[in-house]
Amino acid sequence: MYVVTGGEMHQIDRYTMEQIGLSEEMLMENAGQVFKEKLLSLIQANEKIIVFIGAGNNGGDGFVISRLLLERGCDVKVWVIPSENRIRGTACKHKDIYKKCGYSFQHWQGKEGLAEKDLSKATLVVDALLGTGIEGPLKEPYGEVISLINSAKKRVISVDIPSGIPNGGDEESRGILASETYTLQAPKLSAFTFPSAENYGQLHVLDIGIPSRSFQKAGIKRELITAHTVKDTLPVREMNSHKGKAGKALVIAGSESMPGAAVLTANACLRAGAGLLSLAIPQSIQTIVASQSTESTFIVLENTKGSISPNAFSDAISFNNFHGVAIGPGLGRANSYPLFKTLQPYSGLVVIDADGLYHLSQELPLWRSEQRQGATIITPHPGEMAMLTALSVAEVEQNRFEVSKSFAKTYQMYVVLKGPYTIITTPEGHQYVNTTGNASLAKGGSGDVLTGIILGFLLQHKSIQDALCNAVYVHGITADRLMENLDTFSVVATDLIDTLPIVLRSARY
Repeated sequence: MYVVTGGEMHQIDRYTMEQIGLSEEMLMENAGQVFKEKLLSLIQANEKIIVFIGAGNNGGDGFVISRLLLERGCDVKVWVIPSENRIRGTACKHKDIYKKCGYSFQHWQGKEGLAEKDLSKATLVVDALLGTGIEGPLKEPYGEVISLINSAKKRVISVDIPSGIPNGGDEESRGILASETYTLQAPKLSAFTFPSAENYGQLHVLDIGIPSRSFQKAGIKRELITAHTVKDTLPVREMNSHKGKAGKALVIAGSESMPGAAVLTANACLRAGAGLLSLAIPQSIQTIVASQSTESTFIVLENTKGSISPNAFSDAISFNNFHGVAIGPGLGRANSYPLFKTLQPYSGLVVIDADGLYHLSQELPLWRSEQRQGATIITPHPGEMAMLTALSVAEVEQNRFEVSKSFAKTYQMYVVLKGPYTIITTPEGHQYVNTTGNASLAKGGSGDVLTGIILGFLLQHKSIQDALCNAVYVHGITADRLMENLDTFSVVATDLIDTLPIVLRSARY
């Protein structure tokens, strides 16, 4: 399932109409039909519905929806905000069809008080005011209407996107605060960027019949990760497999102040399929870590300032003995580590997280000027991405897709930008959005677990992209599964590791 901007969706619509031959009238009718069917499956028999309609194609969708609901005998009040002469094109055609079917509507101008009275009696609001074409500040009377709807605190279902949210991620959004949004054909970028994502409520995607070829011709390189794609791409272990064939993993992690990070990453990696795992840790924490990661073997390194000594880091590890390496969880920043010099000759997979990203940030020119022999994956949260890009956290959050893509292509790395709606970006610029997970993951150690799952999955999958998508999806859905019995406040990282085998099995079957 593709993810698009408003501009891209308009381009896709044009190709569908002009090159494929599906008319705009048909697509609008399709949109109304699928919206109506979805709505009827969820509402009560005595629902009192009020539909607010704007001038553009979003308003045209509103006329189709209103007509179809009235045809089904629903109690519907329809309010049109602009004057009729402002409604043009396909929206005007569907307005005329609506009227020829014997249905009427109220005009907003001069009847604001009556609209407010109808709204007070309604149990459900359908928002068909403004679509993806909005640019610049919100014009009146739309701002007034949106404020009225939001203050009424009714159940609101928006058509395609919540009306009034800006395309550019403006923090001063005055948009509809929807309970649910029925988006048409493909989710829009604003559903996965904050603060606009907060306006969407629960997101449903409705197929209105636009062919996939239209998206391919538009060059769309963003997709949602779905349960179906995860199930189809999870690898199956061969009957004659042994621990060496299941992947030899190395985790370089931990310090005296953060020994648990090494434990969490290692145990998650083993639960995610790694056949053999070695932990490279400072000598001073070996006893603590070994007691909690009994399946791991150890590379015990000299320590300085409570962390791995820089010389030991670069000289004492035979990287070529391993298929993949994760570095960074709990590593510390007291010492300086020559990541590029150490890892550049290594042809295996490298995952860099947490403190490893700090050390990476200190030598970015080296990583830009010369590529590693193997693939590099980084897993920053927004603060770490800000450190890597010299942007503010707010700038990263408002431009998550663009920032991720730019960094991935510049440094030829896979970027897993964590947070609500984690984004995976390949060095070629393809992006994959994850929708699993919840606020329980906002706790120390969750990222260490993800790093372990990613490394374990990389050693099982033939495709790096599939491994990353599946790891992020499974990590998130494990947190979702925990919400069936635990409170959001109470989940800890070890809960994720303990529940991972059950979730992994259910994702497979």
